[in-house]
Amino acid sequence: MRKQILLATAIIALFFSQVATAQETTIATDTICVEQWVKNIAKESSQQIYAVIDSSFYVRNISAGQDVLQLLKESFANTPYKVSVYNNAIFILKDKELTTHFSPIFLTDKKEATDEEQRMYKSIIVEKATSENKVYIIGDAYARHKPENVTLSGKVTDFKSGEPLIGVNIVLANPWTATVTDVNGNFTITLPAGRVQLDITGMNIKNSRRQLLLHTDGVLDIEMEEESHWLSEVLVVSGRIQNVKGTQMGLEKLQVAKIKNIPMALGEVDILKAIQALPGVKTVGEASSGFNVRGGATDQNLILLNDGTIYNPNHLFGFFAAFSSDMIKEAEIYKSSIPAQYGGRISSVLDIKGKEANKEKFIGSAGIGLVTSKLNLEIPLIKERTSLLLSGRTTYSDWILNQLPEKSGYKNGKAGFYDLGATFSHNVNAKNNLNVYGYYSRDNFSFNKDQKYAYSNINASAKWRTVFNERLAGYFSAGYDHYDYQNKETTNEAAAYKLSFDINQFFVKTDFSYDLDKHKVNFGLKSMFYNINAGTYEPEGDQSLVRKDVLQKDKALETAIYIGDEWEINNKLSVNAGIRYSIFNALGPRTYYKYQSGLLPYESTVTDTVTAGSGKVLKTYHAPEFRLSVRYAFSEDFSIKAGFNSMQQYIHKLSNTAIMSPTDTWKLSDANIKPQKGWQTAIGAYYNTPDEIWEFSIEGYYKKMNDYLDYRNKAKIIMNHHIETDVISTEGYSYGVEFMVRKAVGKLNGWLGYTYSRTFLRQSSKLIENPVNNGKWYPTEYDKPHEVKFVGNYKFTERYSMSVNVDYSTGRPTTVPAGQYYDHRLNSVHVYYTDRNSYRIPDYFRTDISFNIEPSHKLTLLTHSSVSIGVYNVTARKNVYSIYFLTESGKLQGYKMSIFGSAIPFITYNIKF
Repeated sequence: MRKQILLATAIIALFFSQVATAQETTIATDTICVEQWVKNIAKESSQQIYAVIDSSFYVRNISAGQDVLQLLKESFANTPYKVSVYNNAIFILKDKELTTHFSPIFLTDKKEATDEEQRMYKSIIVEKATSENKVYIIGDAYARHKPENVTLSGKVTDFKSGEPLIGVNIVLANPWTATVTDVNGNFTITLPAGRVQLDITGMNIKNSRRQLLLHTDGVLDIEMEEESHWLSEVLVVSGRIQNVKGTQMGLEKLQVAKIKNIPMALGEVDILKAIQALPGVKTVGEASSGFNVRGGATDQNLILLNDGTIYNPNHLFGFFAAFSSDMIKEAEIYKSSIPAQYGGRISSVLDIKGKEANKEKFIGSAGIGLVTSKLNLEIPLIKERTSLLLSGRTTYSDWILNQLPEKSGYKNGKAGFYDLGATFSHNVNAKNNLNVYGYYSRDNFSFNKDQKYAYSNINASAKWRTVFNERLAGYFSAGYDHYDYQNKETTNEAAAYKLSFDINQFFVKTDFSYDLDKHKVNFGLKSMFYNINAGTYEPEGDQSLVRKDVLQKDKALETAIYIGDEWEINNKLSVNAGIRYSIFNALGPRTYYKYQSGLLPYESTVTDTVTAGSGKVLKTYHAPEFRLSVRYAFSEDFSIKAGFNSMQQYIHKLSNTAIMSPTDTWKLSDANIKPQKGWQTAIGAYYNTPDEIWEFSIEGYYKKMNDYLDYRNKAKIIMNHHIETDVISTEGYSYGVEFMVRKAVGKLNGWLGYTYSRTFLRQSSKLIENPVNNGKWYPTEYDKPHEVKFVGNYKFTERYSMSVNVDYSTGRPTTVPAGQYYDHRLNSVHVYYTDRNSYRIPDYFRTDISFNIEPSHKLTLLTHSSVSIGVYNVTARKNVYSIYFLTESGKLQGYKMSIFGSAIPFITYNIKF
C-alpha cells in the first residue's frame, strides 16, 4: 500500500455522543499498524477522525479506559504526527497542527493527492468570517488546559476586491480590548476565552460584528463590505479609538482615498500638501518644496516610500509631490514619540505605503487636469494570489510658468516631469507573501535656453512577510535608493559647465513583531550603505575652457538594532518603551585634514593630512536612542499621554535656502563633521465625544537640537573640497502647542487646527570670532508663531459635495538692509544688514474652494467618472513669498514677490474602468 494514504473509511461514528472526553475505548495492548489501529478506534468512537498517515508506521496500542483524544495524543507523542481538534472532529497530520485558518495551498504541495484526499481537505478548509450571526469556533475545544486568555490573529480584507484593509478597529466592549489592522490588514488581539462579540469599524466600510467561541489560540480572517457611498468618511485617519486608547503621540495617518476632495493648487491630489494642512507642519511659503515639522529643518525629515528613502519628494519647484497619488495607499507622519524601528533623522518620519493591485479583477483609472495626466492599472495575474499595479503620470506645465510674475525668475521657462510606479504582489500561502516595488521620477526644467536643470529619483525594494505562528511575524526587506541632479550653464561658451551630484544607497532590514498577552514587542535590525558622488564640475561643449573638478566620494555604513515594547499594564495605563542603538562608520578611500585644537577649521590651521584606504573606517560614531510614551485613560473617552524620544542624524543637507532645491547636495558625517543630535519631550490630552463624532486633542512639546550645520559668511557650498571650513555647528530649540478638533462623520466633516510654536538657533561656540547676532538666539526662516488651518467637506447628496480649505499663518522672518556704507579701502559701496531674521514679511492667508461630483453608484456601468471644479486662492490675495532689494539710482529699493498673485481656477476629470 502506498505511503501517505487517507484513512477516510475510518470516519463514520457508531454512536452520536457530543463530547469526545465522555467516550472510552477498549483496544488490545500490543503494537499495531497505525492504519488498522485508527480504524479500530473509529469503530468504537462517535468522533470523526481524519488522518494522513504512513501505512507502514506502527504505534503502541494503549490499554482501554481513556478518552479518544487523550488516547491519540499519547500514542502519537514523540512522533512526527500532530493531533488537533476542530468542530468535534479529530485531525492527524504529519508535522502540522490544524488551525482555524487551513490554507488550500497545502494541497498544491501534494503531488499525489487523490480525489478523496482533495474532498477531505476541502471539507476542513475554514471559510472567511463574513457573517454577523454565525458563531465562529476558534481553537481546540478539547485542550486539557484551557487558558483564561487566548490570542486571535488574522487578516481583514475587502469582500469584493480582496485588498487588505488598513486601520480597521477591532474592539471587544467588555472588558474593553482593541486593536487596529496594520498596513497589510493583519491584526493580533488577546481576548478572554469563551463566547465574545467583536465590533469592527473602519473608514469607508460598513460597521459590523463577529461572534466567536474561543477555546485556544487561533486564526480568523475577516471579510468586510465597503460603504455604498464615497463621501461619508473622515479626511484624516488617525484612528478614533487609538486617538484616546493608543500610546502613540504626534501621529497622523492619511489615506489617499480620504483626501481626494481637499482643494489643492491646479487640482492635483497631493499627499504632501495634505500633510502640510496638519497642525505642527509648516513650509516657508507657497509652492515650497520640503516641509518643517515642530521646528525641524527640511533635511531632518525622513521620507520613506515602501522602505526606500526619498531625498527630493517634489516635482516642479514644489508644486507637486514626486509620486502619483494613485500608487499610494496611505501615509503616516510621526511628529513625536517616533517608534524605535525608525531612525536616521531628528525631526520626523513620513512613512508612505504603496498600494497593492486588486487580485480579483482588472481595474483601471485615468485622470486629466490643467497640467497633468495620469493612468493607473491594477492587473490580477493569478486570481486571489498575484497582482501587478502600474502607475504613470506626466505633465504639460510650460504654460503655467508663463503666468508667473517676471520677477519670480520662472516666467518664460520650460518645465516637465514624469513618474512611474509598479508593485508586484504575490501571496505564497496564508502565512507568506512577497511585495516588489519599483519607482522612478524625472524632472527637467530651464529658466532659458542656456540654463538647464534635471533631477531624478529611483527606488527599488522587495519585502517578504512571514507569519511564524499566531504571535510572531517577521518582515524582511532589501532595496536600492538613488537620487541625482545635473545643472548645465551654456550662456558663455568658454565658461559653459555641467554640475552633477548623485547619492546611492543600499539597505537591508528585518523587523519582527511578537504579541504576548499584555505586551506587543517589536525588534529588528537595519543596515545601510551610502555611496555618494559629492560633486562633479566639468566642461560642457567643445568650446568650454572649464577645468574638470571631482570631489572625493563619501562612503559610510550605518547600522542600527532596536527593540520596543508596548505594555498594557491595565485598562487605564499603558507604556510604550524602546531603545535603538545606531552605529555609523565613515569609510575610505578618503583623504581628510586634521586641524589645530581650540581653533575653527581653516586652511591656515591644518596640522596633518590623513589618508584612509578603501573600506577602512576613518571615523565611528555610535549612540543609544531612547523612546518612551505613556498613556493613562481616565475613561474610554478621555486620556492623557506623555512621551520622550532622542535621535541621531548622520547625513546633512548642504544648501543656503530653507527649502529643498535641485542644487542641494548631501554630506555624510566624517572626522570633522559631527552627527546632528536631537531630543523631544511632549505631553497631550485627548477626548472623543461618547458618540465618537467629535475628536479633540491638544499637544505641547519642547525640542532641542545640537550640531545642526549653519554656514559662515561667504560660505562656499558647491564643489567645496573641505566643507568643514565653511560650516559651523549650531544649537537650536523649539517649543509649541497644537490644538485640533475633528469631526469624523456626518454631512459636514473635516478638521480645524491651531498651532503656536517658536524655533530659534544660536552660534554659541567660543571659537567663533563674529557669531551671527553676536551669539544671541535668532528665529529660523520657518519660525511662524501662529497658524490656523481648516479643512472641511459638506455633502449635499451622496454624489455632490463642496470642500473648503483655509490657511492662515504669521509671516516668516527675513533679514533686511539697514543702509549702505562706503569702504575707502576697497573703494566700493556695501550694504549693512540688520540682525538675522529680525523682521517679518506680511502674514499669509489663503482660501480654496472646490465642488466635487462623485461617480454614479450604478454598478452596471462600465465606467465611473468624477469631476472636481474649484478655485485656489479664491480671494486672489498676493501672499508674499519673499522680499528682495535692488539698488536703484543709488538707493536701496525693496520689492515683495508672490508666487500666486491671483485666483487660480482648476478642473480635474477622473475616470475608473
